[in-house]
Amino acid sequence: MTGALRLVENPVDRLARTIEALLVIAPSPLSIEELAAAAEDETERVETALGLLASRYREGRSGIVLEHVAGGYAFRAAREAAEACSRLVERPVQRGLSQAALETLAVVAYLGPVSRPEIARIRGVAADSAVAGLVERGLIAEAGRESEGGAVRYKVTPLFERVFGLSSLSELPRLDDLAEGSDDLRARLEEVAGRRGA
Repeated sequence: MTGALRLVENPVDRLARTIEALLVIAPSPLSIEELAAAAEDETERVETALGLLASRYREGRSGIVLEHVAGGYAFRAAREAAEACSRLVERPVQRGLSQAALETLAVVAYLGPVSRPEIARIRGVAADSAVAGLVERGLIAEAGRESEGGAVRYKVTPLFERVFGLSSLSELPRLDDLAEGSDDLRARLEEVAGRRGA
């Protein structure tokens, strides 16, 4: 039939597919600005397309979920598929973190960039093993050196934010809200934080 109607494709649907592809190949979360630059489109349209993807990829509807994390957007496995995924690919959180690693991670997250000697002073024990393990898992990374002594300083990585579901470090719980069992560590963190703020 010569007068057949052709389906007109919605440009936002096309943009959503492009963004979907960008997020699939990205090694880390992408901001709206990064997505707009890569797609060569406007940030407002990217936000609209992300909304479309968020409804398509949400818990209970899809095996993968679109999330806003670590200052950007990324896909992750849905909770119902997480166990199967962990059997296929070992993830840092699946191996579990020791108490020493958790304390070290807290020090770096709240006070970073921070050096191993500073971590050891705050925790009261050597931090070499815990720091090495966290670097190996990709949860912390080098962030330059101290001006005096040249000790390597460490900060948390975007993977830390992603693993713990944070869109930024400002979402960390306040030191006052930490569990009562961590009073000693909290007191030491507050002491150092106070010195840094002076």
